[in-house]
Amino acid sequence: MLTDAAEAVREAEVFIITAGAGMGVDSGLPDFRGNQGFWQAYPPYARLGISFTECANPEHFDRDPEFGWGFYGHRTNLYRTTVPHKGFDIIRRWITEKNAPYFVITSNVDGQFQKAGFDEDRILEVHGSIHWLQCSSPCCNAIWPNTEQFKIDETTMRSPNIPRCPRCKKVSRPNILMFGDWSWLPQRTHEQEKRMQQFMDDNGNKRIVVIEIGAGSAIPTIRATSERLGWRYPQATVIRINTREPDIKHPHISIASGALEGLENIDRLLN
Repeated sequence: MLTDAAEAVREAEVFIITAGAGMGVDSGLPDFRGNQGFWQAYPPYARLGISFTECANPEHFDRDPEFGWGFYGHRTNLYRTTVPHKGFDIIRRWITEKNAPYFVITSNVDGQFQKAGFDEDRILEVHGSIHWLQCSSPCCNAIWPNTEQFKIDETTMRSPNIPRCPRCKKVSRPNILMFGDWSWLPQRTHEQEKRMQQFMDDNGNKRIVVIEIGAGSAIPTIRATSERLGWRYPQATVIRINTREPDIKHPHISIASGALEGLENIDRLLN
């Protein structure tokens, strides 16, 4: 399978990178797989018996914003300081060496692709980004950059700093699609979707390699996107890199490994 993957990369005229939480694991980011994985990353929530789904809920910004921003403020700090692993550089080098068009589709809200040097206008963040804020009401359709500073009490996981909407002064929240979320403002993501559709209109008849990395089936948005691209475009080949759930139907390619290991193994064959 690695040989087939290397050949698909070698022949590609267009790159599409589809990435789930597993893409960030080699950078030291938690993937929140199941309650045990989440609680290992955040022991205070284990002591409280609170799951990831319960934490990632917009109701906290109304009922208990110190709790809501304790979780998202901590994640803001974590993503700001995390250095993207070398796998990002490998993909960028493949693209650069071929001078190929590319697009990134990710369910991650961490901004790691931008930090790794991928073009902001070539990224679709299907669940939004922690680096943008909106009003929790919302009082209007505005979003703005998250420049807030957070000092989280890691014993209680609460934030004394509560960001406010500059217009109505109510509590603000990350521009992220959460669980049970009816107030997320999707305009930024919709603009990204339009750019992605134009990209496919321009490049859909070329040899496409879709490199899917670390996308699980619990929230299957990214996996479904990869498969849809693979079946819709006759010259598209999907390479699925996944530690636990690598299977994909022929003629697409399955690699059972983590993100960095899989990318490095393909790269060795290319070189």
